[in-house]
Amino acid sequence: MNLERAAAAVAGARILILVENLPVPFDRRVWQEATTLRRHGCEVTVICPKGRGYDAEEEEIEGVRIFRHDLPLEAEGALGYLREYLAALWSQARLAARVRRRHGFDVIQACNPPDLLFLTALPYRLTGRARFIFDHHDLSPELFEVKFGRRGLLHAVLRAAERATFALADASIATNETFRDIAVARGRMDRDRVRIVRSYPNLARFRRVEPQAGLKRPDGFLVGYVGIIGAQDGVDLLVRAMADLVGPRGRDDVDCVIIGDGPALAGCQALAAELGVAERVRFAGYLGGEALLAHLSAVDVGVIPDPSNAFNDKLSMNKVFEYMALGLPFVQFNLRQAASEAGEAALVASGSRPEDLAAAIETLLDDPERRGRMSAYGAARAAREFTWESQEPALLEAYALALEAGGRRRRSA
Repeated sequence: MNLERAAAAVAGARILILVENLPVPFDRRVWQEATTLRRHGCEVTVICPKGRGYDAEEEEIEGVRIFRHDLPLEAEGALGYLREYLAALWSQARLAARVRRRHGFDVIQACNPPDLLFLTALPYRLTGRARFIFDHHDLSPELFEVKFGRRGLLHAVLRAAERATFALADASIATNETFRDIAVARGRMDRDRVRIVRSYPNLARFRRVEPQAGLKRPDGFLVGYVGIIGAQDGVDLLVRAMADLVGPRGRDDVDCVIIGDGPALAGCQALAAELGVAERVRFAGYLGGEALLAHLSAVDVGVIPDPSNAFNDKLSMNKVFEYMALGLPFVQFNLRQAASEAGEAALVASGSRPEDLAAAIETLLDDPERRGRMSAYGAARAAREFTWESQEPALLEAYALALEAGGRRRRSA
């Protein structure tokens, strides 16, 4: 299906997008999806949490209506994990009913995590009042196992919720081929009802700018990280790598900026103080827009410290595409999906320890020619392949599939 045909099929559709873990428009992927659909003639409403400076309960931005609810604190334990999502589910269901009364909707798109959002769409889908699309961002069962180190009853509940979400879906959106294969194998979706929509940045907006003044010493280097600071994200490994650079390796010319926030932030700050690198590691908090670009434009080497595990190995990480879009060379551990997407733009650490990450960082700091080659490769590949415009046809096709009448959506058992 070409772009013109898909756009014609979705024009005029009333769409409700559900997202629980980040506010909109701060969530770049969801915002790009919402504005793309709006630009192609759809009426778009988003329900999301408050936060990151977006605290209005109702507002309209670029023609997209946004309804926000309070954001539950991220859970510390397994039962808290479930309570967090149930509280969010109640808020999402309440606001969905309000949107239905005021504006109506033809399609509901649920962006996980959690996979419980299918419950909000369930009464509308079963009564034929709306179609349902599952936008598969994260692997909730794998994430639970990594965060809590076990499976058990709640892990089984998450697997059941994932299956139920796919079962309800008229179409599914995957972030990469691995997620598409999971939709087919675990979700028993027909392969031709799954579309891959990668989380590429809009290169017209995501670009190098004047570096943030005072962030980098004139005679030194700056390494940087951008993303969530959670238990599974490995930011503590970056702090330990900085301690290895400053201590055993004796580098007095390296500083680090960590951009982001999350439940592990306080622990990482305490770790930096404990290891004696608090003055060398700056925690900038969440940044967006020009401030984010100015900070990243000052960085010499980007870092993806996420450790290899059953969750991280399958993810297409925004950091990969964003670093490459800026021509920023970076280091990472041996993550299968990220390494494949990064190609020669990344240096993969030789092992899984913080010391291995430090060694990879030092290798790039001491080799400006290599950094230049990696930068040129990343920027050129991003300009050639990693454009949001290239993903718009697949997004519209998913909606066209959901809106088409008749036929079952799942392959035979």
